[in-house]
Amino acid sequence: MTTTPSTRTAAAEHRRASTIGAARKGAIYGIIVSFSGAALVGIIALLSGDFGETQGKIILTTLLMGATSITALCHLAIADRAMRTVGFVGLGASTVTLVTGVVLIWRDWNDSAFEDWLKVFIVAGVLAVSFAHTNLLLLLVGRRRRVIRIGLMVTLVMIAVVAIMIILPVVSEGEIPSVADEEWYWRLFGVVGILDVLGTVVVPVLAIFVKDASAVAVVDAAGANVAGANVAGADSAAGPGASAERLVLALPPDVAHALEQRAAADGVETAEAALTALRRGLQ
Repeated sequence: MTTTPSTRTAAAEHRRASTIGAARKGAIYGIIVSFSGAALVGIIALLSGDFGETQGKIILTTLLMGATSITALCHLAIADRAMRTVGFVGLGASTVTLVTGVVLIWRDWNDSAFEDWLKVFIVAGVLAVSFAHTNLLLLLVGRRRRVIRIGLMVTLVMIAVVAIMIILPVVSEGEIPSVADEEWYWRLFGVVGILDVLGTVVVPVLAIFVKDASAVAVVDAAGANVAGANVAGADSAAGPGASAERLVLALPPDVAHALEQRAAADGVETAEAALTALRRGLQ
């Protein structure tokens, strides 16, 4: 039995979705196991009265694993979107944070190389948290309302500026900011941080209440566009060898909105996103 390009595409999409789903489950299990382990070790240490350096390091390690699992889950939120590269970069930052953190916890804190490891850990940690923050907001990247798009762009810039302003003093060993510029530097940091928090709260709330207009096509049996929406590329999206017949669907507003978002996030036509969703559902 031969396979068509559309069948192979659907199979590849299914494998990718399964892999991402498994990774998300792994991150969730990591969060649960890590924090449960830290709680268990703490309870045992407190009840037994034997809380030493080793027990403390075990708790720190499990807490670190839980924290990095949370950031990993945020990165995986867009792993099936067009902006997935940003998510993978965030996963890399979280991995570096976990590795360097474990090294710092278990090595001799009086070692001369401790400060170098600490710098890498702080920089990677800041990047991991910043990318986690960014990736959650990027779930809104498909929205077409101007106020949401502008608010999202400004907030993402503020996240980047906050991260840079934290990292610069670390990598420069305190030379940035200079003594003369220190006051205005941290005042500016405070302003940017406030705008960061403001955008993080306001933009998602606006996205809930300010809905995009429907762009899902409604066609008659002859294929004529009767809703004034986007139907371009419907035939090409069906793939080689597809029938010329059309199936006309009247989508509820919530389904239409979800389909629009997926098409915008993946950078494809609405018709192609609909066909991909149908193929996934029929497997």
